[in-house]
Amino acid sequence: MTKILLVEDDDSLGFVVKDNLEEAGYQIDLQTDGKAGQRAFASGRYDICILDVMLPEMDGFTLGEYIRESGSDVPIIFLTAKSMKEDRIRGLKIGADDYLTKPFSIEELILRIEAILKRTGKKSMQQPDSYHIGQYVFDAKNLKLYFQGKESESLTHREADLLRFLIEHKNDTISRDKILIAIWGDDDYFKGRSLDVFITRLRKYLSQDPAIKLGNVHGVGFRFDVPS
Repeated sequence: MTKILLVEDDDSLGFVVKDNLEEAGYQIDLQTDGKAGQRAFASGRYDICILDVMLPEMDGFTLGEYIRESGSDVPIIFLTAKSMKEDRIRGLKIGADDYLTKPFSIEELILRIEAILKRTGKKSMQQPDSYHIGQYVFDAKNLKLYFQGKESESLTHREADLLRFLIEHKNDTISRDKILIAIWGDDDYFKGRSLDVFITRLRKYLSQDPAIKLGNVHGVGFRFDVPS
């Protein structure tokens, strides 16, 4: 189980984030000031640290610097009410992997955690090695797509990650932002154009089964309809 150090001094926000992340399958160690977070980090092992910037006793940036100076490359996400460019730059210079400005949605936080876990080669939950989608079998472990028992495509890692994400959200409308954050790590314009290219490729790969539909939902994102 992925273990996360969450350091947040707002009791209400800390409880909500902890509760939702635990429900999503993470193990959460919640601390409410920077010094307590420092002690917890020094005595434990964590897969990700989520640090509020404005903390009593020791601010989040100083705690992040301590973590990096200890030699750890554990991913760090900063949470802050500030949106100033200077703060963002300072966090990145410390070695932050991501930066969320309050207020934020729990869904976005979870997507950013998942994106970091993918980039660092860790998995928060065990995922299947293969999936049945209509007349296809997707061998996610070996990046292969089979149609009616015969190999039809070899996928890139990015194509495979996108297809897996679509399968895990099949028969639901998925926003573009949600896909971009989960697969690319952010939702900027240029990565959005890349997403369109990859969607076009996957439509081509899956075109032999007319029951499979990967459609646009205008103004929202996409819908991956797969027969049961």
